[in-house]
Amino acid sequence: MRPFSSLSSMFMGVVSCCESCFRSRKSQQYEPLLLENEREAVADLLQYLENRTTTNFFQGSPLNALTTLSFSDNVDLQRSAALAFAEITEKEVRPVGRDTLDPILFLLSSQDTEVQRAASAALGNLAVNTDNKLLIVKLGGLEPLIRQMLSPNVEVQCNAVGCFTNLATHDDNKTKIANSGALVPLTRLARSKDMRVQRNATGALLNMTHSDENRQQLVNAGAIPVLVSLLNSMDTDVQYYCTTALSNIAVDAANRKKLAQSEPKLVTSLVALMDSPSLKVQCQAALALRNLASDAKYQLEIVKADGLTSLLRLLQSSYLPLILSSAACVRNVSIHAQNESPIIESGFLQPLINLLSFKDNEEVQCHAISTLRNLAASSQSNKTAIVKAGAVQSIKKLVLDVPFGVQSEMTACIAVLALSDELKGQLLKMGICEVLIPLTNSPSLEVQGNSAAALGNLSSKDSRTAPGDYSAFRNVWKEPNGGMQQYLYNFLKSADATFQHIAVWTIVQLLESGDGELIRNIRNSALLDAPIRLLASSPTPSAPSSVGTPRSDRSSSRSSAGTHSGEGQGEGQGEIRLLARRILEFVDGDIDGGIPRSVTTSHMGGSSVSSVRDEELRRSVREAFSSGSHH
Repeated sequence: MRPFSSLSSMFMGVVSCCESCFRSRKSQQYEPLLLENEREAVADLLQYLENRTTTNFFQGSPLNALTTLSFSDNVDLQRSAALAFAEITEKEVRPVGRDTLDPILFLLSSQDTEVQRAASAALGNLAVNTDNKLLIVKLGGLEPLIRQMLSPNVEVQCNAVGCFTNLATHDDNKTKIANSGALVPLTRLARSKDMRVQRNATGALLNMTHSDENRQQLVNAGAIPVLVSLLNSMDTDVQYYCTTALSNIAVDAANRKKLAQSEPKLVTSLVALMDSPSLKVQCQAALALRNLASDAKYQLEIVKADGLTSLLRLLQSSYLPLILSSAACVRNVSIHAQNESPIIESGFLQPLINLLSFKDNEEVQCHAISTLRNLAASSQSNKTAIVKAGAVQSIKKLVLDVPFGVQSEMTACIAVLALSDELKGQLLKMGICEVLIPLTNSPSLEVQGNSAAALGNLSSKDSRTAPGDYSAFRNVWKEPNGGMQQYLYNFLKSADATFQHIAVWTIVQLLESGDGELIRNIRNSALLDAPIRLLASSPTPSAPSSVGTPRSDRSSSRSSAGTHSGEGQGEGQGEIRLLARRILEFVDGDIDGGIPRSVTTSHMGGSSVSSVRDEELRRSVREAFSSGSHH
């Protein structure tokens, strides 16, 4: 852009040229080439330019002078005005009114390339201001800008597209831009051989990807293959804009399906960009893969494309955005059962466990613990590897002091690990009950439910196994925080049927343990007696369950447990009643070695319900503890 001193010389040159032409043609009675008001405007501007540091060109006489030149029929004066606007707005941007924008928009309609170039530059500069963004669109600025995008002149294209990039940062403008017909030329210019045009165009396309409607219009305009092809650009900014735009587009399931059908090299390109020299490109590549990994196809494809190697490196970075993006991606990739072992074998366990104590960012902690829970979902060997790596010790150390969201995920992970009969004893010896019991009284219902589910899973045992060591439950019967007894009482008295169900089921497991001291504790507990008898006799269903028992994120059935899937509220209450009655058989019946005579260690008998129904009850509750959906 010319400096102000050059503008002064330009204006004097225009006047000199016009006066010379006028003198040579005076005898032929030509009209003056400069009208009087134009001559005055030029003179005024020359004076203002001499005092430019103290002059406000956006109002009063300076603006009037520029306006006069803008609406002149003399193309040289129009050029001068456009260049002046461009340079003034480059040095100073402020909210302006219609009196400033009208002459610039008029100049946009000029047929002269130099006028177009300078006018669009001025408009782009003003479009940095929020108020100006809205007013430019309101005054009809989109239509002449679209025409300039179609210009064969690269400079005009560059400035027009740059103006669209700025205008598209305001949410109120996005739909108007999408409906204006601008998306097709923007998409075409994203392939420009001029890097400046390409950079501006991809930036504008990115700004149009922040709403569902606009993303769909962008896809319809043919943006996807252009954005994917430009992932291989040598320009870091273009890579960043395209990667981020595709990440936003991949938020929508329909778009992911379209990407899967039409862009077979997408994952490979994004995995390669995780090794970009640019940190922001690495970060956005991981986020794009995270969004794609909402679908099973992409979860598998990322692993197949060796994405785990780069994700592990990013996960161990010292740069928070990289840690967060890679942790989020790995969490989604871990949803697929086939990816559990490859993730563990690639060395993710220890870095994920280390991130549990990443107190600078709760989201990182949540992603890390959710991934560990997913990895434990379906494989006994994976559960064992997670425990062996020290995950439970870390959870026990941290869980009482982390935010509720992290507590919920941590207790959910323990609940999944506790489904393993081979690991229950190890978990109990680690003293995990000492932190789970206080959390059953958390202000968070999710944390309460997950903690209770973990305790329930720890208390249960496979009917084929011999009685285990239940000393861990004896040791926490009254402490901490009132111990197991207080937690069970609170859940028995809850209005939530799920909580009631967990409590009566857990008590049955403790009674079935064959541990004489535990049975005596339950039998002699005045605190538990009344609510158990009330549930055993209650014909009225409790309130519907609002919080469930956590498991892995994998099944599509649900994300948190109710009493068990596929049964109505009445049936759930019926099971609670039957379990409560079973407890009373233990409590009120004849005791021989701590177990009712009619009950063996593998089956509960002696009730009015058949042993077949008893096994169905067992199975339904265990399924409620073990099934769920990944997230």
